[in-house]
Amino acid sequence: MPKKQVRDSTQEFERARVRAQKTPYVLKLYVTGTTPQSARAIANIKKLCEIHLKGRYELDVVDLYQQPQLAQGEQIIAAPTLIKKLPLPQRRIIGDMSKSERVLAGLDLQKKA
Repeated sequence: MPKKQVRDSTQEFERARVRAQKTPYVLKLYVTGTTPQSARAIANIKKLCEIHLKGRYELDVVDLYQQPQLAQGEQIIAAPTLIKKLPLPQRRIIGDMSKSERVLAGLDLQKKA
């Protein structure tokens, strides 16, 4: 009878944590022109990404005034809207990204309250 291999859950956890820290994030932020709310959303998400995702994120800012057709394709109904494309699952966060805890939870970087 073959021996069962016992897995060390601590080692598995550490490997998963290291993989998660290397996972690239692909984000799209939809804004409407150069409004104060759009500017705040851009500044807030860039700050959060630099703190929590430094070197492993791609942020694309889309101005819906310049590319209105993209709103329909992504089913954007409010702006600013941040869409986390990767890693899955996709998530949408609406607002100026000033509620850091909510944004981090939406990006799966912090436990939801």
